[in-house]
Amino acid sequence: MNDPGLDEPAQKAAQDVEKNGKEQDQEKAEAQEQRFLDPSRWWFASTACPLIAGTFGPIANAFSICALVEKWRVYIPPGADEGHGVKVEDPVWLVAVNSVSLVFALAANIALLLNMTQRLKFAIAQPITIVGWFMASFLLIALVSVASTSIFRIEPMTEHALSQAYYYGIMAAAIYFIISSLMIFTVFGAYRNHYPKEFRLTSSQRTLMLQTIGFMFYLLIGALVFSKVEGWNYLDAVYWADFTLLTVGIGGEYVPATHAGRSLLFFYAIGGIVMVGLVIGSIRSLILERGKEKMSARFMEMKREKVLGSMDDEERTVKLGLFEKMKFSEKGLSESQRREQEFRIMRRVQEKAGRKRRYTALAISSVAALLLWFLGALVFMYAEKPQDWSYFVSLYFAYTSLLTIGYGDYTLASNAGKAFFVFWSLMAVPTLTILISNMGDTVIKAFRDLTIWIGSLTVLPDEKGISSTFSIGLKRLRLGNLYEPKEGATSSGASEKGMLDKLAKHIEDEELEQAEEAGEHGDYLERDIRFYHYVLARELREVMRDINASPPRQYTYQEWNYYLRLIGQDEGDTSAHRKPKIHQDRKANSNTDLGTANDGEEQTWSWLGIRSPLMGSQDEAVWLLQSLSATLEREMQKLRSPHAKKEPPPISMADLKKRDDSKALEPNHEKELQKEISAAEIRRRGQKSNV
Repeated sequence: MNDPGLDEPAQKAAQDVEKNGKEQDQEKAEAQEQRFLDPSRWWFASTACPLIAGTFGPIANAFSICALVEKWRVYIPPGADEGHGVKVEDPVWLVAVNSVSLVFALAANIALLLNMTQRLKFAIAQPITIVGWFMASFLLIALVSVASTSIFRIEPMTEHALSQAYYYGIMAAAIYFIISSLMIFTVFGAYRNHYPKEFRLTSSQRTLMLQTIGFMFYLLIGALVFSKVEGWNYLDAVYWADFTLLTVGIGGEYVPATHAGRSLLFFYAIGGIVMVGLVIGSIRSLILERGKEKMSARFMEMKREKVLGSMDDEERTVKLGLFEKMKFSEKGLSESQRREQEFRIMRRVQEKAGRKRRYTALAISSVAALLLWFLGALVFMYAEKPQDWSYFVSLYFAYTSLLTIGYGDYTLASNAGKAFFVFWSLMAVPTLTILISNMGDTVIKAFRDLTIWIGSLTVLPDEKGISSTFSIGLKRLRLGNLYEPKEGATSSGASEKGMLDKLAKHIEDEELEQAEEAGEHGDYLERDIRFYHYVLARELREVMRDINASPPRQYTYQEWNYYLRLIGQDEGDTSAHRKPKIHQDRKANSNTDLGTANDGEEQTWSWLGIRSPLMGSQDEAVWLLQSLSATLEREMQKLRSPHAKKEPPPISMADLKKRDDSKALEPNHEKELQKEISAAEIRRRGQKSNV
């Protein structure tokens, strides 16, 4: 007989374990829903703005230094041009104001970096950053405005010109103003509680900022060394270092002519190329890491709402595209059939949103690259008027420079052209990197698949034959997202994955042995519980293999049906899932999602809702891995509680021996489980005979 005084607290503890598990799942679902109620809307303010400021801040600082270390006016001797003018001393006030501007800018940049490294509070760092950059910008704007007037210019103007330092001051002022304005946007969003008042930058984002600082420092120091060795003007050396490190190689009169300069070039050039490669790699990883994820979330949400809003009650269809419709009717369908119908619609929404995202990103990056080319050529045309450059010649020069061809048949001679080229070529690095990355997802991938397909039909047919290759090729060209796991895929978490794999294997062996033992003693409920734990651990190991798949693994509905049943969300249970709301007053309740549970309801979701695994920012394999591991953890907690109520698990050994179509396991998994159970039985018999 149990002691009520001890039994009741134990039962309460067991209930608390189960309740806490459900609360954790609910919190996880609500967190996922919150991420998609406002998809990517504030990502630009919370992450992109400080990242742009942290990257371009050091570039603007470098331009401020260039504006400070050289004179702003030059005298043009007879028969010479402004690029070979004689320096004219600047007034003291110009040097003083220029120095104060640089101090403000450096203080702002340091405050931002300290804030990003959690060493200075947001409330302290952001006012310093914003005010500092605005002050630096306004002071430079004032200097540039005065320098453009007759007060500063020396008559006759035909014999005098403004130096490269003046133009570097203009570019620095513009960059300071833009990035400080972006930081105002960031502060506004933080104080409106759209995101925390702290920067949570990833390692790749921090790396990009540090690499940018390192590259600009390397460029300026290298220019200083070569200006002394070769006897160049310092800002001409900056221009030379820029087109050398970016491998443009314009040439002209700025080439190392001394043995010392040529010897130093061996080390300086290779170091610069490595640094540029690292910056390009960081930019590309950022585009893959965050940009695509947030853009995909936005396009998915827009497409999902559009599809749900296109419900035709008479035809019982939803419109997926201009010429594509799918049936969407619940009449005469079982719960499982209704769920499968939702799944297929959502999968098509996923495919169409992904395709639209890829080509939209390609269009945006293409427009950015074309603007960089055309507008850059326009500036070069006006800057090189003394050389009588036409717009076509400027286009030609800009094109060969963008593609780092650098013939050297046309070279810049004006101070404005040289200074602008440094800024323009630095802007070309992220622009072309993003363009090439987006082309890799669309145009290049299409050409690659087409080439492989044509080759397999002609000179290199694969082992399945031409007819099979033809049909597979058509599917690839049409869908563009067939699952092909990458061989030898690895990740930085390989050691942790191996540890989890060993742990899951240990749980498998132990739970299967105890399941067989309980079955022999006639305790079939205990047997089924242990068997359920064994299957959960086994499927954890299976899903872990899909984590590093490229492209990310997409599971079929039958596989989802099986896994969802394992975590207690049977697709055939009418009370376990929510039906999507097709029609809704968006103005009355703009925060309520289509196809999700309202506040106060249990955790239920529709395949067409925000809480759908297909809507998440995570890969499907990651979603399943977390769900399976959370379920196994809850089951183990129940097992450790002696007074926890034992309930029949979602699956049992009887499902294998007496198959019921409505409750059977997924076929491929079933065969493997039968083999493993048979092997376990043989092992146990062997152990008994030895005893």
